[in-house]
Amino acid sequence: MRLLLAAACAVPLCAYAAPPPSSAATPAPVAPAAAAALPKAEAARLKALAQRVTILRDKWGIPHVYGQTDADAVFGLLYAQAEDDFPRVELNFINAMGRLAEVQGETALYRDLRMKLFISPAGLKAQYAASPAWLKKLMQAWADGLNYYLLTHPSVKPALITHFAPWMALSFSEGSIGGDIESVDLKELERFYGQAPQTGAPGPAATLAGSDLDHEPSGSNGFAIAPAISKSGNALLMINPHTSFYFRPEVQLSSQEGLNAYGAVTWGQFFVYQGFNDRLGWMHTSGGGDVIDEYLETVSGRDGKFFYKYGHEERPLKAVQLRLPYKSAGGMAEKTVTAYFTHRGPVVRSVGGRWVSVSLMNEPLKALQQSWLRTKARSYAEFHKVMELRTNSSNNTVYADSDGNIAYFHGNFIPVRDPRFDYRKPVDGSDPATDWKGLHAVKDTIQLFNPKNGWIQNTNSTPFTAAGVYSPKASDYPAYMAAQPENARGIHAVRVLENKKDFTLDSLIAAAYDSQLTAFEPLLPQLFAAWEELPDGDTLKSSLAPQVHVLRRWDMRYSLTSVPTSLGIFWLQDLAKIFGPAAKKQDMPVLDYIATQLAPQERLYALARASAKLTEDFGSWQTPWGEINRFQRLTGDVVQPFDDSKPSIAVPYASGNWGALAAYGQTSTPKTRRIYGERGNSFVAAVEFGKRVRAKSILAGGQSGNPASPHFMDQAEMYARGEFKEVLFYKEDVEKHLERKYHPGE
Repeated sequence: MRLLLAAACAVPLCAYAAPPPSSAATPAPVAPAAAAALPKAEAARLKALAQRVTILRDKWGIPHVYGQTDADAVFGLLYAQAEDDFPRVELNFINAMGRLAEVQGETALYRDLRMKLFISPAGLKAQYAASPAWLKKLMQAWADGLNYYLLTHPSVKPALITHFAPWMALSFSEGSIGGDIESVDLKELERFYGQAPQTGAPGPAATLAGSDLDHEPSGSNGFAIAPAISKSGNALLMINPHTSFYFRPEVQLSSQEGLNAYGAVTWGQFFVYQGFNDRLGWMHTSGGGDVIDEYLETVSGRDGKFFYKYGHEERPLKAVQLRLPYKSAGGMAEKTVTAYFTHRGPVVRSVGGRWVSVSLMNEPLKALQQSWLRTKARSYAEFHKVMELRTNSSNNTVYADSDGNIAYFHGNFIPVRDPRFDYRKPVDGSDPATDWKGLHAVKDTIQLFNPKNGWIQNTNSTPFTAAGVYSPKASDYPAYMAAQPENARGIHAVRVLENKKDFTLDSLIAAAYDSQLTAFEPLLPQLFAAWEELPDGDTLKSSLAPQVHVLRRWDMRYSLTSVPTSLGIFWLQDLAKIFGPAAKKQDMPVLDYIATQLAPQERLYALARASAKLTEDFGSWQTPWGEINRFQRLTGDVVQPFDDSKPSIAVPYASGNWGALAAYGQTSTPKTRRIYGERGNSFVAAVEFGKRVRAKSILAGGQSGNPASPHFMDQAEMYARGEFKEVLFYKEDVEKHLERKYHPGE
């Protein structure tokens, strides 16, 4: 069952080896604020390593890292990342290792518990010990780069991690925005473990309130164009992740061992997550098949122990004492939780008195290998071989290369299941037939390779429209291989790609930024019909006549000067908020619910409320979209503050929920009148694979997280206009636009 994705990072699973139990609320030492001192010999070793690495910062502040070996390049990359935004690097690993409460206090306890159900230092150290020698070198270089940064920047005070160990790299080994572990519901986890777990007590199943449009989609768009429909006769790739802003910077790392990767790297990781080398490129979109399943366990207790039914036997639940340190007003304190595990995984909640265990991927070592090796693949055959590691658990992959191939993989880690069961809901854990039966081979999963239409698209949507009439057929695959329905962006993507020819980088970018809002197409005619059905002289009809007139004339495209964009979006936001809970209760997408389940007058009442909201906030419902929708970056804080009185930039884009391919939305609870984007288009790149690779890219804001840096906001105006910069991929081009050349530590 694919659970709700609510996270900002993905952390794969590994077995937990617990420390000895300890009592709750035991005082513990406060974490030191200064970086750990290094022995002279170690400091000298790191300094010598730094001389093997050269960092070229181009005019945009993008680091191009060159090393003799792959490990040298990794060393330089992590040093450069720390220069640009050490707090984000550190925070990702504080979170990944389940240590947030040590920094943020008791409110983060159950977030830490969720991580510790799946990972532990002991487990990661064992995985590190089992790593191949080449990967150990990379992990050592990863730690060395961060430790050398702290050594050479004594004024930097880590929030918690004062020394990075190589094994820590395994705690965050895959860069997906839709974290598998973080899909476990925190409220349900706290409800279960916040008190002594009970068995057999009847109770209602948990329900999820709200709307499935509460947040900007944590997804992405990927387009691939074959030579047959490109103007140059080369394959093209559109890389368009929709993440939280500043989640990934833009980098290049190269070595004399064949490494030359460019693209977006998640803060603190040492591999390019979405990007390209001189031969091929890869773009991930969240989704794929069903990779997380829940099991209803029949649990009984006796003699202070718990057992779960499995076939004709009762098996003991594994009980593990998990220590949860946290910051308190009086210093560090600690809580201990007894967590329970079946052979499938940890117990994470209860439903109707039955405990629920969860099963998900448990391969951090293989995941890290796959994440790295794909960056060095030189052909489709090599890339496909890397895919055979099958640990890219929560992503689809759109692919293009210099041989002219385009391809698509819908998921990568797909467990084999008994098709008699509906894994969209928790299945009966007492029936051994519900267990996973290994993994599907890559060749048996949903794929495309050089479809005749010449294009491929995915927008976190169904694979069965990925290539128009040449798409895979749903009837050929188990239902659990494709968990996502079509969405408004998918409809839009097909429209901008089908029956088109002579694609260039610029026209591909234009297609990816097409301003149509497809979600309104079936809904506005219903609004107009509801208005027309009101009798003449009706007060509601007369009061809404000007708004209906404006919306009738709207082409359903966003722009800075568009009044109907503002009115239409506020109308649909109101409907989604009001009817989201009912849609969830019926397990229906809220846009489908709005289209099929509403009384006509509900559409009109929502328009009246939207008009009133616009008037209250902006003085008139006739407010252009650019006055409302803004880009603002005031500080280097991970969670940005927003202020209507401070400078901001007008942005024309809109939420991907409404079909905008260039997605832009606010995810936090608004405390301002204006909408300030936090998620959507972040790092975006278009790539052409010819004899020489050519690419254009743009970042939200800029490369640096430091407000004092010239690269904190130097791309913001271009970002708002959809204007891309030329990627400086070749060293000679970087040197022509060079800002700084140095060794780490200089």
